[in-house]
Amino acid sequence: MEEAQTQTQVSKSTFKRKQRKTQQKSHMGNAVHQSLSSFNQLRAESTQRRARKQRREECMKTNQPSDVKNGGEEDGDKEEEVEKKIEALQRIVPGGESLGVDKLFEETAGYIMALQGQLKAMKALASFVEGLEKEKRKFGG
Repeated sequence: MEEAQTQTQVSKSTFKRKQRKTQQKSHMGNAVHQSLSSFNQLRAESTQRRARKQRREECMKTNQPSDVKNGGEEDGDKEEEVEKKIEALQRIVPGGESLGVDKLFEETAGYIMALQGQLKAMKALASFVEGLEKEKRKFGG
């Protein structure tokens, strides 16, 4: 009877461990997906900004009126905001200052994954140390 209870407890703990791993993988996947979608949005904004800048330069060369005059200030504010975010990201990601926007986003995704792995390892280590401390207290140490 005791053997059956022990096996049931082992099966439950194994199931819970597998369930936690699946949830962690799912959470990591969601985080990366969200990061990549944000990066893709920034990339699109950056591309649009470059195209608007190019159009303005062409209009200035030919002395033609720009088609971006009415919304220019608002677009300029958005462009500055995106540029500031990209610069901040370049400072955060190791080696990011020397990368273009596309490569920066790819490196950022990899960096996030590496940080998540480090966090997972630190949590496991903390849990292990905590278990040792509990064992010590059990035996009066």
